[in-house]
Amino acid sequence: MGGAERSARKKKQAARAVAQARTSGSDRTKVIAGIAVVAVLALAVIGYVVFQQMKPSTSATGAIPQTSPDHIISAPAVRDGNTVLVGKDTATVTVDVYEDFLCPICGTFEKTYGTQIKTAVEDGKVKIRYHVLPMLDRLSKPAGYSSLSANAGLCVADEGKFNEFHGALFSFQPEEGEAGYTADQLIQLGKDLGITSSGFESCVRNNTYKSSLDELMTQTSNDPVLKDPETGRFRGTPSVASGGKLVDLDNKNWLSDLTK
Repeated sequence: MGGAERSARKKKQAARAVAQARTSGSDRTKVIAGIAVVAVLALAVIGYVVFQQMKPSTSATGAIPQTSPDHIISAPAVRDGNTVLVGKDTATVTVDVYEDFLCPICGTFEKTYGTQIKTAVEDGKVKIRYHVLPMLDRLSKPAGYSSLSANAGLCVADEGKFNEFHGALFSFQPEEGEAGYTADQLIQLGKDLGITSSGFESCVRNNTYKSSLDELMTQTSNDPVLKDPETGRFRGTPSVASGGKLVDLDNKNWLSDLTK
C-alpha cells in the first residue's frame, strides 16, 4: 500500500470517527432531553399530589367541622321571613347578599370578603341580609342539597346559630357535582353548635321552610335589580345589592365604598 493510499484511508477513518462522535453526541442529547422531560413530569405529579393532600377536606362524609370563632360574625342573626338579618339595629346600611350553600363562587366570595364583612357588621356599620337560595339542587349527587341546606339555614336561624352554621357550610363546602351533606349531618352540626331544641330536627327533616324558599326564589328571579341585562334572567350567585342598586363585585373596595 502506497503512502497516498494510506493517507486516503486515514482520512476516511477520521471522517467516520467524526461522524460517529456527532451521532453519539446527538443521541446523548436526546437521552438527556428525555430524562429532563420525565423529571419535569414526575415533579408535576408529585406537586399535584402534595397540593391535593394539603387542600382542606371537602368530603361530605362524617361530622361537619365547625369554623374557628375568629371567622364567625359576633352579632345578632335573626330570621326575617325567608331571609336572615345579621347585624346591629343601629347600622344604617343594609347589604343584601344572595348565596347558595353549594355555589363554589359563593365560597370564594366568603373567603375573600368574609373578614371585611365581619368587621363592618361588628363595628355597626352594616347589616347583612342573607338570601340563601335553593338554586343549585340539580348540581349535587343526589340532587337537592341546595334546598336541604337552605331550609336548615332558616331552621338554625330560629335557634340563634345562623352565623356559626353559615361559616361551617362555606368553610367546609361540598364540591359542586358531588354529594352534599345529608339531613343527619346538618342536624348533627346544629347539635354540635349547641342547639338542643327538639323542634330543630323536625324543622330540618320536614323541610319546614320549603314554601318560603320557593317564594324567595321567585322573588329573586323577578327582581329587576338582579337581572342580567343581556339575558333578562337572574344573574346568579353570589349577587350583592344595597339601596336598590346592584353592587359591582369587580370593585374590591365595594364594602368600604358602601360605608363611606
